[in-house]
Amino acid sequence: MKRSRTSKNNPFHCVKMSSESSLSDVPTVVSRLHNLRLGQEDDDEPQQNVNLATSGDSSQESVRNTQPIGNVILSRARRALNFVCDEDQPTSSTARAGESSSSNVDNRPPTNVANTLHLEGRSQDTAALENTSTNGQATVAYNWQGTKATMRERIVFLFNNEILSDVSFIVGRGAQKQRIPAHKLVLSSGSAVFDAMFNGTLATDSSEIEVPDVEPAAFLAVLLFLYTDEIQIDPETVMTTLYTAKKYAVSALEKHCVDYLKNNLTSDNAFLLLTQARLFDEPQLAAVCLDTIDRFTTEALNADGFTDIDIDTLKIVLERDTLRVRESKIFQAVLRWSEAECIRHRLPVTPENQRFVLGSAFSLIRFPLMSKEEFTAGPAQSGLLNYSEW
Repeated sequence: MKRSRTSKNNPFHCVKMSSESSLSDVPTVVSRLHNLRLGQEDDDEPQQNVNLATSGDSSQESVRNTQPIGNVILSRARRALNFVCDEDQPTSSTARAGESSSSNVDNRPPTNVANTLHLEGRSQDTAALENTSTNGQATVAYNWQGTKATMRERIVFLFNNEILSDVSFIVGRGAQKQRIPAHKLVLSSGSAVFDAMFNGTLATDSSEIEVPDVEPAAFLAVLLFLYTDEIQIDPETVMTTLYTAKKYAVSALEKHCVDYLKNNLTSDNAFLLLTQARLFDEPQLAAVCLDTIDRFTTEALNADGFTDIDIDTLKIVLERDTLRVRESKIFQAVLRWSEAECIRHRLPVTPENQRFVLGSAFSLIRFPLMSKEEFTAGPAQSGLLNYSEW
């Protein structure tokens, strides 16, 4: 039986079924479609063999996964590129994060601790903003500026900090030597000496400046004041801080040091502070010390610090007319001072050497104010006076 043209080219031609067709016609339709498919396979077998020979072994798998129906080849191959079963998908967010991080590796910021926290989405307030060290190298905290609400907080953060530092000071001597980082802008804005050092006609180009005559604690106290306006002085460091403040012309801190000394002035340290006041050219402090010595002369002369004063300070005290003590007590105090001075000069403690170290100060002792008994028991027995001076 010869096939019609329509049925050959269009195996899926419409089969008209009347509305009266019953379910008994379904097997007939299925049988006809099966016969059409078998016939088409016989006609197309040579063509399929050609395709198989051309494609070789690589296409055998795809042929096995296809189902031809007429001229249309229906593929049964799995759509692996476009479709992934649920069991093939990653079961954790770690795998997805790994894929995302590998694809975006070139867009990461520099890998320091703060940036890592930033990538993880953690708040900067919970991160330590101090300098951290990685393999011995300092790393700058990321966006530390964002955690400081005011300019003062930002400047305070820079105190004794390597961040943005453009100068360093090597302070002290020997084992006490310490390297202190600083910022020229902050120092120049608070000290005329630092301003001339960094911006004057003879400004230094060195990034490290040695300061051997200042103690590190005193230098840090001055820098703390310049950066934060805070005052950090105590009885052990007040004198060295005063010296450093005067050295760098930080007058406000100098005044605070003088006020501290005035408030802590006693008869026990009056002579010691008088010496320092003269050394640092602080006439107001010196006047307060002398006033204290006038009012508590006996206690001041008996203090341990009296024998440590210099000869010029001793002369200033002996010249005063307002000392509230008998002259014999003054002579005994001067005798103790001369003994200590001989020891400082590594001289034997003899009347001749005592008279030598006293020099013109000895003539400032007012012997005529002593009673005969006081003179006989004191100066006459000391050996400091010769017979012509009696």
